[in-house]
Amino acid sequence: MAYTFDRRSFLRYSLIAGGAVGSASVLAACSSGSSDSGGNSTTNPKVQLSWQKNIEFAGEYFAIENGYYEAAGLGTPELITGGGPGTGVETGLTSNKVWIGMTAPQLTAPVILQGAKLKTVAATFQKNPFCIVSSAGSPILSPEEMKGKKIGVQASNENVFKALLTANGMTDSDIQKITVQYDPTPLTKGEVDGWVSYVTNEPITLAEGGFPNANFLFADFNLPLVAETLVVRQETIDNERDKLKAFIKADIQGWYDAVADPAKSAELAVTKYGKDLGLELGEQIKEAEAQNTLVVSDETKANGLLTMSDELIELNIEALAKAGYDIKPADIFDMSIVNEIYAENPELKKPI
Repeated sequence: MAYTFDRRSFLRYSLIAGGAVGSASVLAACSSGSSDSGGNSTTNPKVQLSWQKNIEFAGEYFAIENGYYEAAGLGTPELITGGGPGTGVETGLTSNKVWIGMTAPQLTAPVILQGAKLKTVAATFQKNPFCIVSSAGSPILSPEEMKGKKIGVQASNENVFKALLTANGMTDSDIQKITVQYDPTPLTKGEVDGWVSYVTNEPITLAEGGFPNANFLFADFNLPLVAETLVVRQETIDNERDKLKAFIKADIQGWYDAVADPAKSAELAVTKYGKDLGLELGEQIKEAEAQNTLVVSDETKANGLLTMSDELIELNIEALAKAGYDIKPADIFDMSIVNEIYAENPELKKPI
């Protein structure tokens, strides 16, 4: 059977997309001085999502529905769908079209290295969702087990896959890399042994279609990049710190609600925010449950959702270096805001 997905491309988190984002077009935006007052309005700030309005932004949906942004004096943020041409978060920020956005370090780092003044101020996913999915009958459970196997890799994911190999002392010669599109039917037909996927999507959809499968996360094998990071311009931190703290506090509240209620998260995605996407409720619930394993970690249980420990920051810096981006922690990460929020509002941290 053919499989359809709510994600026909992986450009959002792919390292090759980072190269595309860090191109002349973004640099031109950095230097153009262009401005859109809507990106800086006092209320109803423009929020650039990394993808379509599916389950991935459940925390933001809850923050709107439960009035957290409103209570913080922010009105109702405008959630802008991403994932299409020209909708990169970094582009939106450097051109002053949006106030804050959800992205990933491997997309932000190359833009910063080319001169953009951006900072990552929170991290929703403590692990990135990239995985290798395989048949349950012939599971591949580690990079080592990929040796000699046929692995389906989409063109947009060449660099992130290469980074996985490099991080585990392997090269292309260790595996049989097969260039594929996004429909994993070749995996179900046995034409490849493994497939580059998102743990929150393809493994669930394949299982729903009658194909039992197994997977391993890139993040568990020396490529521990975070994802769905909140990124702003440095000037926002400097000039609108209180507004930024209010937004992140509301977002934290929303994400605690989302983690606690995957079924309601899915309902909001299917029936309201993503109602035009044709999302399937049962599948979105399973994706919400899978997503929670990326949002919740031992560190976020101890420190609070959306935080990043110093150790995790350092691991991300090392992972970025393996992907070819040598950047200092202070040039890309600023966790002072989220840390202040928890210090000032210890009641935000809840058992999860």
